[in-house]
Amino acid sequence: MRQRKPVAFLLGPLPAVVAAARRAGAHPVVVAPDRTVASDREGADRPVRADWRDHAELVRALGERPELREGAAVFGFDAAGALAAARANEALGLPGTPVGAVTALMDKASLRARVNALGGRPVSFVRCGRADLVPFLTHLIGYPCVVKPRAGHGGEGVRRILDPADAVLAASAYPRITDLLVEEFLEGPELTVAALSRGGRHRILGCARRLPSGGAALAAEGYELPYLMAPAVREEVGRLVRAVLDLAGHRDGPSHTELVLTAAGPRLVECHARPGGEELAALLRLAHGTDPYALAVAAGLGLPGPPGRPRAAHAGVRYLDFPAGPVPLAGLAGIRALPGVVRVALRIPPGAVVRHPPTGGRHHAWVLATAPTAFELAATLSRATELLGPRLPRPVGP
Repeated sequence: MRQRKPVAFLLGPLPAVVAAARRAGAHPVVVAPDRTVASDREGADRPVRADWRDHAELVRALGERPELREGAAVFGFDAAGALAAARANEALGLPGTPVGAVTALMDKASLRARVNALGGRPVSFVRCGRADLVPFLTHLIGYPCVVKPRAGHGGEGVRRILDPADAVLAASAYPRITDLLVEEFLEGPELTVAALSRGGRHRILGCARRLPSGGAALAAEGYELPYLMAPAVREEVGRLVRAVLDLAGHRDGPSHTELVLTAAGPRLVECHARPGGEELAALLRLAHGTDPYALAVAAGLGLPGPPGRPRAAHAGVRYLDFPAGPVPLAGLAGIRALPGVVRVALRIPPGAVVRHPPTGGRHHAWVLATAPTAFELAATLSRATELLGPRLPRPVGP
């Protein structure tokens, strides 16, 4: 008799996550409150119709599934999904990232204090519970500095403060009673590091250079691979990532760490108990041959995981934001025709009318491209952004 595949219960997943679960050798089952979830198109049959944001409903719905006796785990690959999956796995006695590790990484203030205690030059920071204290506390930390929600995610509410006028403007943008972190602005190349933990051992899957947009909201303009580092610097990066995960008690599952290579060495920005976004997963798979989504599912279910097959010398992602009005489909066709463009992904429906600019780390679309040299890659991605016309200014408020 053919052996059944272990089941990956996927909380409201993207189609790319369903496809990755299949590559991992798992049987994907989508958990979503209705039939509108796009990932149903990927063939994840026998879906669970449940509102996974309701813990009691999720546990009740999954507890009735016969697959729990045959090998299964729950997975969520965004901020809300990672926490919901951890809580469900603990309640059902399934493997996965502990709830304590997920919440420890979400608390940016506590994590910053614990990482500072590791040694080396600490990163200055202070908590802020009232928006009217922002001008005083930013002056205390010094300019430039960064204000962000203590438990935020996706870049929402993150703001760079350059001077007292910026601080006054920021104070008026946050709720009067709030929970913020004010910390020094870290200068240097920015990296995002994908890792996978199994039994307390942390494997670095890949490092990508984060390209900041330069706006006050500190949004990313894109990412590029490879980023060449001296062996000693690469070792420092690995040590910092592993130390942060150990401090949080993160023993099993994926993680996504952002850091800056300062003159004093690598310094943590933040860390999450989940992979990076879909575009980062696609970039790493294309350039490094590492498949973060599939590897995370395989690790959670005790499977060996798919082998890596690097396919590009240089690869990069650029984000695209459209001006107000209909989405410029002609521009998208021109981008797809550029040499080296692998994918153009829309996060809004084709033909939709754009009424507001995106906020935080959200973007309307992204383009993934490869090239034999870094220069050719930069040229292709620059041309892709030019085809949509003038760049949109990023909003600066929370």
